[in-house]
Parts: sequence; C-alpha cells; structure tokens
Amino acid sequence: MSQISSDKPAVSTSGSSQSRPPRSPLSWLAAFWKFCRPHTVIGTSLSVLGLAVMAWARNDGAVSGQIHELLLLILPALIACLCGNVYIVGLNQIEDVEIDRINKPHLPIASGEFSRRMGWTIVLISGVLALGLSAWGGLFLMATVWLSLLIGTAYSLPPVRLKRFPVWASLCIFSVRGAIVNLGLYLHFNQKIGNQPSIPATVWALTLFVLVFTFAIAIFKDIPDLEGDRRYQISTFTVRLGQRSVFNLARWVLTVCYGGMIAAGLLIDGINSVLVIGWHLVALTLFWIVSLKVNLQDQGSIARFYQFIWKLFYLEYILFPLACYGAQSPALYL
Repeated sequence: MSQISSDKPAVSTSGSSQSRPPRSPLSWLAAFWKFCRPHTVIGTSLSVLGLAVMAWARNDGAVSGQIHELLLLILPALIACLCGNVYIVGLNQIEDVEIDRINKPHLPIASGEFSRRMGWTIVLISGVLALGLSAWGGLFLMATVWLSLLIGTAYSLPPVRLKRFPVWASLCIFSVRGAIVNLGLYLHFNQKIGNQPSIPATVWALTLFVLVFTFAIAIFKDIPDLEGDRRYQISTFTVRLGQRSVFNLARWVLTVCYGGMIAAGLLIDGINSVLVIGWHLVALTLFWIVSLKVNLQDQGSIARFYQFIWKLFYLEYILFPLACYGAQSPALYL
C-alpha cells in the first residue's frame, strides 16, 4: 500500500491550491484557527472543563469552593491539552496535503495559506509546549499528554502511519479521546485537589460513552473523504464497505451509546438521574430525526451531519458533568 510522500511540494501551481499566504495578522489568525481544526479544539476544551468539574464536585466541600480555585486548577491542563491538540491535527495536515486538496481544500496548507514549513513550525512549537507544560503539571497530566502525542504521531507520520489501516486508525482516535483523556485528566484533577487516586463509577460511565461515541466519529469522519482516500490508497472502512454501510453502522453504534447512558442514569449513584435519562432520550430522538434527512450523495449534507454529531459530543461534556455536580449540590436546579 502506497504512502504519501512527505517531500512533495506543499502547493501546486494551479487551481485552488495555488499559494496565497495571509496578507494581514487577522487573516493569519483566521488561517491558524482553521489549521487548529476548531471542532477538535472545542471538544478538547470541553473535556478538560467537564472532567475538572466532575473531580471538583466529588471533593468534600468543593461545591461551595471559590470559582477562581477551579479556574486555577483547569488552566495549566487546558493549555497543555490544547497545544497537544494543535500538534496532532497539524501533523495530520502536513502529511495529508495531497489528500486534503481533494477532501478538504479549505485547510490552510492544502489551500496555500500556510506553507508546509509554516505548518511544521506551528506543530513543533505546539508539541514542545505540550510536553513541557504537561511535565510541569504532574505525572497524570504528563502521561495523558505524552501518550496522546505518541499515538497522534504514529497515526499520521511515516513510516508507521496507522491511519492507512481502518482498525488501527479507529483505535488511535477512540483510545485517545475515550480512555486516555478521560481517565488521565480525571486522575490529574483528583490528585491536584488532594484526593487519593481513584476513578468513580460516573467517570467510568462517561469514559465508556466517549469510547463508543468516538469510534462512531472515527468511522463516520471518512464518509465524505471517500474520493481522496481511495485515490491515495488510504484503506478506511468507507473505502472497504461503502458509504451507506458505514453510515448505518455509525448510527447504530451511537444508538447503543445513548442507550447505555440511559441505563447508567438508572443504575449509578452520584448523578442527577432525571437530567441524565431525559437528556439522552431527547438526544437519541433528535439524532435519528436528523440522520434520516442525510443525503449521502451530497457532500454538504454529510458534512453538516458530521458537525451535528460533534455538537452532541460537546453537549455530553456539558450536561453529564452538570448532572454530577447537581447530585452534589441539588440547589443548583432550584
């Protein structure tokens, strides 16, 4: 199976990929924001915030603590994780320039807004900051960030380039987003608060939910990229099984995901069951209504549904920690 050579020119001499570097600081920042892949930045930020709130809520007296103490707890981990996020998504863009010119021509390197050299500069600075800040933050934060960067590097960078293989590619994505981030960050925040290392049932429930949910994201994200992946011999599930089969698989995976959280709302102590069950029933119903309207022949329709799935992912990191916090402080709902 062929690999994408990393020494090809970053831009072509014709078409939409013609070099057009940003002409002002504001346009550079706009290109940088696209380079960071905003949907992943939001997801990373909310996961850090949500897990900090869950650790904070379980600490004796924390629900009446000062908000600035919570912010000081969150900030170092948030910066380290965001730097790691930029490293991972940036490295993927550097190695996928030719594919992105077909699948995602709006991305900065593919469009010519950033040169490959600029991409490498951003990636290396972000990686060094992520490694250094996480090491300064403590053992659990260091383990979380360093493992994530190691897997992200193996996912994109030749000669390993695990994204060529659908099973390994999916495993990379949901192991980082699902297990490493949730368990590692919770242990980090729990330690910083001063508690003994332990993982409650609520965190296990969220971790399992995100593991399964992220698997659905991992297989769904390749549906709109069929043309470029096929041309460059990236053997995704979509290339092997077809768009319709992968789309239906992703829908049923997410259905199981939400069904599991409804069961968790009934069985697990330490959460507001009404909020957990009610939210997941609403989300599941809305998900199926929206999914039935998706046109797999329309790239725009697929892309909008993919972004909708990410919005559901964001809401989980808002509402589930809120349900945990509310169980410790019922007055929150009064």
